[in-house]
Amino acid sequence: MSKNTLTVTVAGENSLIVYLSTKTDPMIAAKIQRMTEALRVNLKSCLIDLIPSYASILVIYNPLLTDHFAVSKSIYAAAQLADKANEGAFETAGGALVKLPVYYDVESGPDLAGLAVNAGLTVEQVIAIHQSVEYRVYAIGFAPGFAYLGEVDERIAASRLATPRQKVPKGAVAIADRQTAVYPAVSPGGWNLIGLCPTLMFDPSKEPSMPVKTGDRVVFEAISREEFIDLGGQLNDFEGQQ
Repeated sequence: MSKNTLTVTVAGENSLIVYLSTKTDPMIAAKIQRMTEALRVNLKSCLIDLIPSYASILVIYNPLLTDHFAVSKSIYAAAQLADKANEGAFETAGGALVKLPVYYDVESGPDLAGLAVNAGLTVEQVIAIHQSVEYRVYAIGFAPGFAYLGEVDERIAASRLATPRQKVPKGAVAIADRQTAVYPAVSPGGWNLIGLCPTLMFDPSKEPSMPVKTGDRVVFEAISREEFIDLGGQLNDFEGQQ
């Protein structure tokens, strides 16, 4: 990656944001991951935090130990390292593979039937398609443990709800456009709900506190109602939801 294809912008008195692209795809996501790893090694104790996203990295550093100029040099060095790696490996490798169980059903996913109708598919086909993709964790945000996963098969991509729900249950598996996610806690939300996952997506008492991190790969696996309950899942009445 040359300097002409990478933009570094001042984001604060002790932070820089690195933009690698204006688009999102697995190759860019893999470069983000590789650069993040290199920056952790290069900056070491000078680093306060790294926040990778779809096509950018926010670098927050200790201004008592370094400055914008030194950090910028580390960023460009990390970019060169990323370019030296095999491009093909970026698309398929990198990050842990995490399997998340899902109880798919109209009982656990109130938008599942409607999404199927709008897509011209059966409920069973929607479930099969959702499971068939290996998703990449592009970013974590909105709430602790809320991982944005992409990309959803175009056949089951669905626009956000016109009116967001006031209460989406913890563990709700959802689709919005070509993204999918698991709600880590009860919260408002406008994504299409298709099932429930019993895995805790955020537990501050554990280390690490989340089962996934940016750059990881996620696959969903269907489980029965009984398996869902045995794994600690709780069914919801979707109070206050359409």
